[in-house]
Amino acid sequence: MKQSIAFIHTLRNPPADAEVVSHRLLAQAGFIHKLAAGIYSYTPPLKRVLDKISQIIRDEMSKAGAEEAMLAMVQPKTIWEESGRWDQYVNDGLLFHLEDRKSAELCLGPTHEEVMTKLVSHFVESYKQLPVNLYQIQDKFRDEIRPRFGLMRGREFIMKDGYSFDADEEGMNRSYLAMKEAYSKIFARCGLLFILVEADSGAIGGSCSQEFVVTASTGEDVFLICDELEYAANQERAESIIPNTSSRGESPLAIQKVSTPNVRSIEELCAFFDCLNPDRIIKTLLYKAIYKDREEFLVTLIRGDREVNEVKLKNHLNCLSVSLASDVEVKNLTGVEIGFLGPVKLAKNLLVLADSSIDGICNGTTGANEKDFHFVNVNIGRDFSVSNYIDIGLAKAGDTAINGNAENASHKLRATRGIEVGHIFKLGEKYSKAMNATFVDSDGQAKSFVMGTYGIGVSRVAAAAIEQSHDDKGMIWPLAIAPWAVHLICINPKNDAQAQVADKLYRLLLAENIDVLYDDRSVSAGIKFNDADLIGIPLRVIVGKLASSGKVEFVERKCLSKRVELELEEVLPTISKLL
Repeated sequence: MKQSIAFIHTLRNPPADAEVVSHRLLAQAGFIHKLAAGIYSYTPPLKRVLDKISQIIRDEMSKAGAEEAMLAMVQPKTIWEESGRWDQYVNDGLLFHLEDRKSAELCLGPTHEEVMTKLVSHFVESYKQLPVNLYQIQDKFRDEIRPRFGLMRGREFIMKDGYSFDADEEGMNRSYLAMKEAYSKIFARCGLLFILVEADSGAIGGSCSQEFVVTASTGEDVFLICDELEYAANQERAESIIPNTSSRGESPLAIQKVSTPNVRSIEELCAFFDCLNPDRIIKTLLYKAIYKDREEFLVTLIRGDREVNEVKLKNHLNCLSVSLASDVEVKNLTGVEIGFLGPVKLAKNLLVLADSSIDGICNGTTGANEKDFHFVNVNIGRDFSVSNYIDIGLAKAGDTAINGNAENASHKLRATRGIEVGHIFKLGEKYSKAMNATFVDSDGQAKSFVMGTYGIGVSRVAAAAIEQSHDDKGMIWPLAIAPWAVHLICINPKNDAQAQVADKLYRLLLAENIDVLYDDRSVSAGIKFNDADLIGIPLRVIVGKLASSGKVEFVERKCLSKRVELELEEVLPTISKLL
């Protein structure tokens, strides 16, 4: 492709709303154009990238025995009601739903478990037709409340979603392992550095799931890792052994009620009580849980230096969502102003869930359920009761890995940031049972399909590659997914020697089916190099003053300081070797 006619329009400045590197650089390079919040048009250069990612996916899926299909994007409400997910997705605010002219409710597909279950159950009747593994690469739409970060959290995006159907759990495990291996190959071929972590299954559901995460300091998600024990999990899913409270082993003292005017937060309490350690505080929080047919309020108890993991809390309650109660709701339900709630003599009509972090606190500090007062020397069992402890706390760096030794420093969790690019799930019979999707087994009995589901954010992979590989000049595309492999730059097309050499190299590269972008524009060298650095094509051949002596300069985008001179006959072998 000659750059003089290519649809490449770089901008001098990035958009003002660009918060992360990939958004800034993709927009500045003219690879994306924002149409509305979270909705982007992809220009030809990015389409080339997405096509290459998709082809890698197709190649590895084919090797793993999966077949490509294409499903309807508009889906009827009825199948989502069968699976029981309609209310969850509507409550989460992710489902874009509408009515047709016959007043039938529909949605734009955010995922296709229901549609694929319907498809397979229609055609597959016997265990002899199993296993089945189908996938598609298609636009998805999720009505994100706060779309941000360009392609990282958009409302419309490209996704590879795949689904396996087996006769039993053993077969599902084989399909899951095959997809796990195929996904590892896909991301490796895309030139990404990634890790595999345990994850929460969320609204998709199932017995377990794992995420493929591209490590990047700009990543939106936090992951906790113990290298020695080879443990890695999304912070939402992570379990840990937390450090003991500093009060452990003390002798119980008499409870006291202390005046604490306008002292509400953990920080204010610690300062008021002369450097009180927050791990001696029992934090009492009122939550609202939303169910399909009702809402309920409950109290959580957690140590003052810990945070409630709302994903764990929601999963424990098996509700649609949880959120902290408002100041008004706290006052109306408990008669107490926010900041002074505590477990001693708490209203008995409220469910109380105690995080395991408060186990062992001796002579703790809590709210006294009265404005401007706190209790000190509170002890569990004497001053209030806990029937059982559960894990609803957010694990964090410095905790001990769940199977580790608290005394071993190398068993401590460390935090890293990253970008989820793939997610695989063991669904079991969650959808097939709910939707009456069955086959006849070897004994002639009707049995529910045992399923798995496997997703890759295709457009996210492109953004993640830039987050992981860039410099202050622009993008540095991995070779396998770059829009072009080679950027051929003719410094001065009006110079006959340069033009002749550049034209010859262009023809040679095309003849070898090598993707090449040929900058034949009559613009300054500075503009050419600025654009080349921004666009980030991995291999660069520069035709300049050396052309008259039959030489060119060669440089890789990832190391611009290492230019080498090549004879013309060396150019093609050098590039071919790198490819």
